[in-house]
Amino acid sequence: MNLNKEHWQEKDYEEYLEYLKSLREEEYQKFHQKLTTTKYEILGLRVPLQRKIAIEISKGNIEEFLEFCQDTYYEEVNIEGFVLAKIKDLALLEKYFDSFLLKIDNWAICDGFCNSLTIVQKNKEYFWKKIGELLERKEPFIIRVGLILLLCFYVEEEYILEILKKVKMISNEEYYVKMGLAWLLCECYIKFPKETRKLLEEKSLDRFVQNKTISKIRDSYRVSGEEKEYLKTLKIM
Repeated sequence: MNLNKEHWQEKDYEEYLEYLKSLREEEYQKFHQKLTTTKYEILGLRVPLQRKIAIEISKGNIEEFLEFCQDTYYEEVNIEGFVLAKIKDLALLEKYFDSFLLKIDNWAICDGFCNSLTIVQKNKEYFWKKIGELLERKEPFIIRVGLILLLCFYVEEEYILEILKKVKMISNEEYYVKMGLAWLLCECYIKFPKETRKLLEEKSLDRFVQNKTISKIRDSYRVSGEEKEYLKTLKIM
């Protein structure tokens, strides 16, 4: 199918969905269903293929494609995220960003989208403010978007102390928020051990987050054996 379209119409989008369904792999579908909990129907398309499709769509009229995007299939939503991440015009991304976040209902779409959103690198100030807003939301996967964007683009000297302050403010009880926090804090520790160790020594974090962070750090080959032993003493029993 030609995905590099100058114009998209409803019939083109219907054809696109049929094309996605034609690419389904039954065995991979079964495998992925075990990894991901989602309300969307999983077709069974591998991520490299989804990214390839998104690249082709992005060569054409992105805005018209996005106007027709729906949310029946997991891969459909995932590809929409990859297409959004190809946008270089911040104003155009803003138009679709918030509505797309509402479609995210699982860690895979969340993390794949965030990892791909390289426009953040050239718009650090804008997204720093946006992330602050996301972290104050109640929806767990919108909070996780904020956390993964911090992880991907902001674990730097300029931001580390503010990140650690933001982390202390989050009290959401959802599992994928807590896992996102632990993953972020692990990366913070690896790059800025002194600052992050101070937070862990306070033992002010949620018990699960504190202990999972320590576990993730201790799994890293970038941390010394001596440090790993000390971190064991900071677990909350």
